[in-house]
Amino acid sequence: MRLIFLILISLSLAFSYETNDDRGYNLKFKTLGWNTDWNKHTISYDELLSGGPSRDGIPPIDEPKFISVEKAKSWIGDKEPVIFLEINKKVKAYPISVLMWHEIVNDTLGDKKISVTFCPLCNSAIVFDRVLDGVEYDFGTSGLLRNSDLVMYDRQTESLWQQFTGEGIVGSMVEKQLKFLPSSLVSFKDVYTSFPNALILSKDTGFNRDYGRNPYSGYDDINQSPFLFDKKTDDRLRPMQKVLTLSLNNTDKAYTYDALKKDIVYNDKELDLVLFYKKGTNAALDRSLIRHSKDDGSYTVYSNLLNGEKFNFLYKDGKFIDKNTNSIWNIFGQAIDGELKGKQLNPIVHADHFWFSWAVFKPKTLIYK
Repeated sequence: MRLIFLILISLSLAFSYETNDDRGYNLKFKTLGWNTDWNKHTISYDELLSGGPSRDGIPPIDEPKFISVEKAKSWIGDKEPVIFLEINKKVKAYPISVLMWHEIVNDTLGDKKISVTFCPLCNSAIVFDRVLDGVEYDFGTSGLLRNSDLVMYDRQTESLWQQFTGEGIVGSMVEKQLKFLPSSLVSFKDVYTSFPNALILSKDTGFNRDYGRNPYSGYDDINQSPFLFDKKTDDRLRPMQKVLTLSLNNTDKAYTYDALKKDIVYNDKELDLVLFYKKGTNAALDRSLIRHSKDDGSYTVYSNLLNGEKFNFLYKDGKFIDKNTNSIWNIFGQAIDGELKGKQLNPIVHADHFWFSWAVFKPKTLIYK
Protein backbone atom coordinates (compact mmCIF):
# COMPACT_ATOMS: atom_id res chain seq x y z
CA MET A 1 0.00 0.00 0.00
CA ARG A 2 2.83 2.35 0.93
CA LEU A 3 4.55 1.60 -2.41
CA ILE A 4 1.39 2.49 -4.35
CA PHE A 5 1.12 5.74 -2.38
CA LEU A 6 4.71 6.69 -3.19
CA ILE A 7 4.16 5.92 -6.88
CA LEU A 8 1.05 8.12 -6.95
CA ILE A 9 2.97 10.95 -5.27
CA SER A 10 5.80 10.61 -7.81
CA LEU A 11 3.35 10.70 -10.69
CA SER A 12 1.61 13.78 -9.31
CA LEU A 13 4.95 15.58 -9.02
CA ALA A 14 6.02 14.49 -12.49
CA PHE A 15 2.87 15.97 -14.02
CA SER A 16 2.60 19.14 -11.95
CA TYR A 17 3.11 21.12 -15.14
CA GLU A 18 0.66 21.57 -18.02
CA THR A 19 0.78 18.92 -20.76
CA ASN A 20 -1.00 20.55 -23.65
CA ASP A 21 0.03 22.99 -26.36
CA ASP A 22 -2.51 25.77 -26.00
CA ARG A 23 -0.49 28.62 -27.51
CA GLY A 24 -2.43 31.45 -29.09
CA TYR A 25 -2.00 32.34 -32.76
CA ASN A 26 0.44 35.20 -32.13
CA LEU A 27 2.77 33.05 -30.03
CA LYS A 28 2.61 30.17 -32.53
CA PHE A 29 3.52 32.58 -35.33
CA LYS A 30 6.36 34.10 -33.28
CA THR A 31 7.80 30.66 -32.51
CA LEU A 32 7.27 29.05 -35.91
CA GLY A 33 9.94 26.42 -36.58
CA TRP A 34 11.16 26.15 -33.00
CA ASN A 35 11.92 22.63 -31.73
CA THR A 36 10.56 23.34 -28.26
CA ASP A 37 8.32 20.78 -26.57
CA TRP A 38 5.29 23.08 -26.25
CA ASN A 39 3.26 20.39 -24.46
CA LYS A 40 5.20 21.01 -21.23
CA HIS A 41 4.86 24.34 -19.44
CA THR A 42 4.48 25.66 -15.89
CA ILE A 43 3.05 29.01 -16.98
CA SER A 44 0.08 30.22 -18.98
CA TYR A 45 1.13 30.94 -22.56
CA ASP A 46 -0.81 34.22 -22.33
CA GLU A 47 2.02 35.47 -20.10
CA LEU A 48 4.60 35.27 -22.91
CA LEU A 49 4.76 38.47 -24.93
CA SER A 50 6.94 39.47 -27.85
CA GLY A 51 9.59 41.98 -26.87
CA GLY A 52 10.02 42.99 -30.52
CA PRO A 53 13.21 41.28 -31.75
CA SER A 54 13.09 37.71 -33.02
CA ARG A 55 14.94 34.84 -31.36
CA ASP A 56 18.61 35.87 -31.06
CA GLY A 57 17.65 39.23 -32.62
CA ILE A 58 19.50 40.50 -29.55
CA PRO A 59 22.55 38.31 -30.18
CA PRO A 60 24.24 36.63 -27.22
CA ILE A 61 28.03 36.52 -27.08
CA ASP A 62 29.17 32.91 -27.47
CA GLU A 63 32.89 33.46 -28.01
CA PRO A 64 33.73 36.38 -25.72
CA LYS A 65 37.08 38.10 -26.01
CA PHE A 66 38.80 39.75 -23.07
CA ILE A 67 41.31 42.56 -22.72
CA SER A 68 43.50 44.00 -20.00
CA VAL A 69 42.43 46.78 -17.67
CA GLU A 70 44.82 49.21 -19.40
CA LYS A 71 43.25 48.59 -22.81
CA ALA A 72 39.74 48.83 -21.37
CA LYS A 73 40.49 52.24 -19.86
CA SER A 74 40.52 53.69 -23.38
CA TRP A 75 36.75 53.23 -23.72
CA ILE A 76 35.22 52.44 -20.32
CA GLY A 77 34.66 55.32 -17.89
CA ASP A 78 35.81 54.86 -14.29
CA LYS A 79 32.25 55.04 -12.93
CA GLU A 80 30.62 52.82 -15.55
CA PRO A 81 28.94 49.70 -14.10
CA VAL A 82 30.38 46.24 -14.69
CA ILE A 83 29.32 42.80 -13.51
CA PHE A 84 32.13 41.59 -11.26
CA LEU A 85 32.75 37.86 -10.96
CA GLU A 86 35.45 35.90 -9.12
CA ILE A 87 35.65 32.10 -9.35
CA ASN A 88 38.58 30.02 -8.11
CA LYS A 89 40.68 33.19 -7.75
CA LYS A 90 40.08 34.16 -11.39
CA VAL A 91 38.45 37.55 -11.97
CA LYS A 92 36.49 38.93 -14.90
CA ALA A 93 34.35 42.01 -15.37
CA TYR A 94 31.55 42.37 -17.90
CA PRO A 95 30.71 46.01 -18.80
CA ILE A 96 27.00 46.77 -18.82
CA SER A 97 27.72 48.95 -21.86
CA VAL A 98 28.31 45.68 -23.77
CA LEU A 99 25.73 43.48 -22.00
CA MET A 100 23.10 46.12 -22.76
CA TRP A 101 23.22 45.10 -26.43
CA HIS A 102 23.59 41.32 -26.00
CA GLU A 103 21.95 40.42 -22.66
CA ILE A 104 23.73 37.04 -22.45
CA VAL A 105 27.40 36.02 -22.46
CA ASN A 106 28.18 32.29 -22.48
CA ASP A 107 31.64 31.98 -20.97
CA THR A 108 34.07 29.99 -18.82
CA LEU A 109 35.76 31.30 -15.67
CA GLY A 110 37.94 29.35 -13.26
CA ASP A 111 37.03 26.13 -15.12
CA LYS A 112 33.31 26.81 -14.51
CA LYS A 113 30.89 27.18 -17.42
CA ILE A 114 28.78 30.27 -16.82
CA SER A 115 26.15 32.48 -18.40
CA VAL A 116 26.28 36.18 -17.52
CA THR A 117 22.90 37.83 -18.13
CA PHE A 118 21.43 41.33 -18.01
CA CYS A 119 17.80 42.31 -18.56
CA PRO A 120 17.60 46.10 -19.08
CA LEU A 121 13.83 46.17 -18.57
CA CYS A 122 14.22 44.83 -15.02
CA ASN A 123 17.72 46.21 -14.35
CA SER A 124 18.64 42.60 -13.52
CA ALA A 125 22.24 41.36 -13.70
CA ILE A 126 22.33 37.63 -12.88
CA VAL A 127 25.01 34.95 -13.36
CA PHE A 128 24.27 31.23 -13.70
CA ASP A 129 26.23 27.99 -13.71
CA ARG A 130 25.25 26.62 -17.13
CA VAL A 131 26.05 23.01 -16.32
CA LEU A 132 22.99 21.14 -15.08
CA ASP A 133 22.94 17.45 -14.13
CA GLY A 134 26.34 17.05 -15.78
CA VAL A 135 25.23 18.56 -19.12
CA GLU A 136 26.60 21.86 -20.46
CA TYR A 137 24.03 24.28 -21.91
CA ASP A 138 24.41 27.56 -23.70
CA PHE A 139 21.73 30.20 -23.81
CA GLY A 140 20.26 32.68 -26.24
CA THR A 141 17.57 35.36 -26.17
CA SER A 142 14.14 34.05 -27.15
CA GLY A 143 12.69 37.44 -28.12
CA LEU A 144 9.95 36.79 -25.54
CA LEU A 145 9.24 38.52 -22.25
CA ARG A 146 7.34 37.41 -19.20
CA ASN A 147 6.52 40.02 -16.57
CA SER A 148 8.81 42.31 -18.59
CA ASP A 149 11.74 39.98 -17.86
CA LEU A 150 14.05 38.29 -20.35
CA VAL A 151 13.03 34.76 -21.34
CA MET A 152 16.10 32.77 -22.39
CA TYR A 153 16.27 29.51 -24.32
CA ASP A 154 18.90 26.80 -24.32
CA ARG A 155 20.22 25.66 -27.68
CA GLN A 156 20.44 22.01 -26.66
CA THR A 157 16.70 21.40 -26.01
CA GLU A 158 15.22 24.79 -27.02
CA SER A 159 13.45 24.94 -23.68
CA LEU A 160 12.53 28.37 -22.30
CA TRP A 161 13.99 29.72 -19.07
CA GLN A 162 13.04 32.69 -16.89
CA GLN A 163 16.10 34.87 -16.38
CA PHE A 164 14.82 36.24 -13.10
CA THR A 165 14.37 32.88 -11.41
CA GLY A 166 16.63 30.58 -13.44
CA GLU A 167 13.71 28.16 -13.84
CA GLY A 168 12.78 26.11 -16.87
CA ILE A 169 9.25 27.24 -17.72
CA VAL A 170 8.54 25.63 -21.13
CA GLY A 171 9.87 22.49 -22.85
CA SER A 172 11.69 19.34 -21.84
CA MET A 173 13.66 21.20 -19.14
CA VAL A 174 10.52 22.42 -17.42
CA GLU A 175 10.86 22.76 -13.62
CA LYS A 176 14.66 22.45 -13.80
CA GLN A 177 16.60 25.05 -11.81
CA LEU A 178 19.86 26.76 -12.78
CA LYS A 179 22.30 27.53 -9.98
CA PHE A 180 22.89 31.22 -9.23
CA LEU A 181 26.50 32.36 -8.79
CA PRO A 182 27.52 35.32 -6.59
CA SER A 183 28.28 38.46 -8.57
CA SER A 184 28.18 42.21 -7.98
CA LEU A 185 27.37 45.31 -10.00
CA VAL A 186 30.25 47.68 -9.25
CA SER A 187 32.27 50.40 -10.95
CA PHE A 188 35.05 49.70 -13.41
CA LYS A 189 37.42 51.73 -11.20
CA ASP A 190 36.63 49.64 -8.13
CA VAL A 191 37.48 46.49 -10.08
CA TYR A 192 40.81 47.67 -11.44
CA THR A 193 41.83 49.26 -8.13
CA SER A 194 41.45 45.98 -6.26
CA PHE A 195 42.10 43.59 -9.18
CA PRO A 196 44.54 45.23 -11.61
CA ASN A 197 44.98 41.95 -13.50
CA ALA A 198 41.27 41.39 -14.04
CA LEU A 199 40.13 40.48 -17.54
CA ILE A 200 37.54 42.81 -19.06
CA LEU A 201 34.99 41.76 -21.67
CA SER A 202 36.00 43.36 -24.96
CA LYS A 203 33.70 45.33 -27.26
CA ASP A 204 35.21 43.29 -30.10
CA THR A 205 32.16 41.06 -30.26
CA GLY A 206 31.78 40.56 -34.01
CA PHE A 207 28.72 42.83 -33.97
CA ASN A 208 28.42 46.51 -34.82
CA ARG A 209 26.81 48.14 -31.78
CA ASP A 210 27.08 51.57 -30.21
CA TYR A 211 28.71 50.34 -27.00
CA GLY A 212 28.56 52.92 -24.24
CA ARG A 213 25.19 54.27 -25.37
CA ASN A 214 22.05 53.37 -23.48
CA PRO A 215 19.16 52.70 -25.90
CA TYR A 216 16.75 52.82 -22.95
CA SER A 217 17.53 56.41 -21.99
CA GLY A 218 15.16 57.72 -19.33
CA TYR A 219 13.82 54.29 -18.37
CA ASP A 220 15.55 54.69 -15.02
CA ASP A 221 13.11 57.45 -13.96
CA ILE A 222 11.12 56.40 -10.90
CA ASN A 223 8.02 57.93 -12.52
CA GLN A 224 8.28 55.61 -15.52
CA SER A 225 5.93 52.69 -16.10
CA PRO A 226 7.31 49.16 -16.64
CA PHE A 227 7.44 48.05 -20.28
CA LEU A 228 5.01 45.27 -21.31
CA PHE A 229 3.95 44.63 -17.74
CA ASP A 230 0.22 44.15 -17.20
CA LYS A 231 0.14 42.65 -13.70
CA LYS A 232 -1.00 44.53 -10.61
CA THR A 233 2.03 46.11 -8.98
CA ASP A 234 2.89 45.69 -5.31
CA ASP A 235 2.19 49.16 -3.89
CA ARG A 236 4.50 48.84 -0.90
CA LEU A 237 7.09 50.57 -3.08
CA ARG A 238 6.90 52.43 -6.38
CA PRO A 239 7.19 50.08 -9.39
CA MET A 240 10.46 51.52 -10.71
CA GLN A 241 12.08 51.98 -7.31
CA LYS A 242 15.47 50.28 -7.14
CA VAL A 243 16.12 47.57 -4.59
CA LEU A 244 18.90 45.19 -3.66
CA THR A 245 17.38 41.75 -3.29
CA LEU A 246 18.21 38.27 -2.04
CA SER A 247 16.63 34.96 -1.09
CA LEU A 248 18.21 33.20 1.86
CA ASN A 249 17.02 30.70 4.48
CA ASN A 250 13.53 30.62 2.97
CA THR A 251 13.33 34.40 3.25
CA ASP A 252 12.95 36.84 0.36
CA LYS A 253 14.16 40.31 1.19
CA ALA A 254 14.48 43.68 -0.57
CA TYR A 255 16.51 46.62 0.66
CA THR A 256 15.77 49.99 -0.92
CA TYR A 257 18.67 51.89 -2.42
CA ASP A 258 17.68 54.93 -0.39
CA ALA A 259 17.94 53.05 2.92
CA LEU A 260 21.31 51.52 2.08
CA LYS A 261 22.72 54.85 0.92
CA LYS A 262 21.74 56.31 4.28
CA ASP A 263 23.19 53.43 6.31
CA ILE A 264 26.29 52.79 4.12
CA VAL A 265 26.85 49.67 6.23
CA TYR A 266 23.89 47.57 7.33
CA ASN A 267 24.24 44.57 9.62
CA ASP A 268 21.28 42.28 8.99
CA LYS A 269 21.21 40.34 12.25
CA GLU A 270 18.25 38.20 11.21
CA LEU A 271 20.12 36.68 8.25
CA ASP A 272 23.71 37.06 9.56
CA LEU A 273 24.67 39.36 6.69
CA VAL A 274 26.48 42.62 6.16
CA LEU A 275 25.60 44.95 3.29
CA PHE A 276 28.05 47.57 2.00
CA TYR A 277 27.24 50.67 -0.04
CA LYS A 278 29.84 52.70 -1.91
CA LYS A 279 29.19 55.66 -4.15
CA GLY A 280 30.87 56.03 -7.52
CA THR A 281 28.96 53.72 -9.89
CA ASN A 282 26.72 55.14 -12.62
CA ALA A 283 23.19 53.96 -13.27
CA ALA A 284 22.90 51.87 -16.42
CA LEU A 285 19.57 53.17 -17.70
CA ASP A 286 19.60 56.90 -16.95
CA ARG A 287 21.22 59.04 -19.67
CA SER A 288 21.85 58.15 -23.30
CA LEU A 289 25.57 57.83 -22.48
CA ILE A 290 26.19 55.61 -19.47
CA ARG A 291 29.29 57.58 -18.46
CA HIS A 292 27.06 60.65 -18.03
CA SER A 293 24.40 58.91 -15.94
CA LYS A 294 23.61 59.61 -12.31
CA ASP A 295 25.62 58.01 -9.51
CA ASP A 296 23.66 55.03 -8.11
CA GLY A 297 26.56 53.56 -6.20
CA SER A 298 27.43 49.89 -5.61
CA TYR A 299 25.84 47.46 -3.17
CA THR A 300 27.41 44.18 -2.06
CA VAL A 301 26.34 41.46 0.38
CA TYR A 302 28.41 39.07 2.50
CA SER A 303 27.98 36.61 5.32
CA ASN A 304 29.14 38.18 8.59
CA LEU A 305 30.49 34.83 9.77
CA LEU A 306 34.23 34.27 9.49
CA ASN A 307 35.99 31.25 10.97
CA GLY A 308 32.94 30.58 13.14
CA GLU A 309 32.88 34.10 14.58
CA LYS A 310 30.10 36.61 13.95
CA PHE A 311 31.33 40.05 12.89
CA ASN A 312 29.76 43.47 13.24
CA PHE A 313 30.67 46.26 10.83
CA LEU A 314 30.50 50.04 10.78
CA TYR A 315 31.46 52.91 8.49
CA LYS A 316 33.99 55.33 9.94
CA ASP A 317 36.26 57.94 8.35
CA GLY A 318 35.33 56.73 4.87
CA LYS A 319 36.17 53.10 5.63
CA PHE A 320 34.36 49.80 6.28
CA ILE A 321 35.59 48.56 9.66
CA ASP A 322 34.72 45.51 11.73
CA LYS A 323 34.11 46.14 15.43
CA ASN A 324 35.75 42.85 16.39
CA THR A 325 39.32 43.64 15.31
CA ASN A 326 39.13 47.15 13.74
CA SER A 327 40.36 45.69 10.45
CA ILE A 328 39.54 47.65 7.29
CA TRP A 329 37.53 46.07 4.46
CA ASN A 330 36.68 46.99 0.87
CA ILE A 331 33.54 46.75 -1.25
CA PHE A 332 34.60 43.24 -2.35
CA GLY A 333 34.54 41.88 1.21
CA GLN A 334 38.32 41.75 1.46
CA ALA A 335 40.21 42.78 4.59
CA ILE A 336 42.80 45.22 3.21
CA ASP A 337 44.41 46.37 6.46
CA GLY A 338 44.63 45.39 10.10
CA GLU A 339 44.71 42.11 11.99
CA LEU A 340 42.59 40.28 9.39
CA LYS A 341 44.36 41.59 6.29
CA GLY A 342 44.03 39.06 3.47
CA LYS A 343 40.81 37.49 4.78
CA GLN A 344 37.72 37.25 2.54
CA LEU A 345 34.06 37.36 3.54
CA ASN A 346 31.80 34.83 1.86
CA PRO A 347 29.78 36.57 -0.92
CA ILE A 348 26.02 36.06 -0.94
CA VAL A 349 23.94 35.74 -4.12
CA HIS A 350 22.02 38.98 -4.59
CA ALA A 351 20.94 41.29 -7.38
CA ASP A 352 19.76 44.82 -8.12
CA HIS A 353 16.27 45.13 -9.59
CA PHE A 354 13.36 47.43 -10.18
CA TRP A 355 10.83 46.73 -7.45
CA PHE A 356 7.99 45.73 -9.78
CA SER A 357 10.03 42.90 -11.29
CA TRP A 358 11.19 41.41 -8.00
CA ALA A 359 7.78 41.72 -6.34
CA VAL A 360 5.87 39.90 -9.09
CA PHE A 361 8.12 36.84 -8.72
CA LYS A 362 8.64 37.15 -4.94
CA PRO A 363 5.34 38.48 -3.52
CA LYS A 364 6.12 37.51 0.10
CA THR A 365 9.22 39.69 0.18
CA LEU A 366 10.14 41.54 3.35
CA ILE A 367 11.27 45.14 2.77
CA TYR A 368 13.97 47.10 4.53
CA LYS A 369 13.35 50.76 3.82
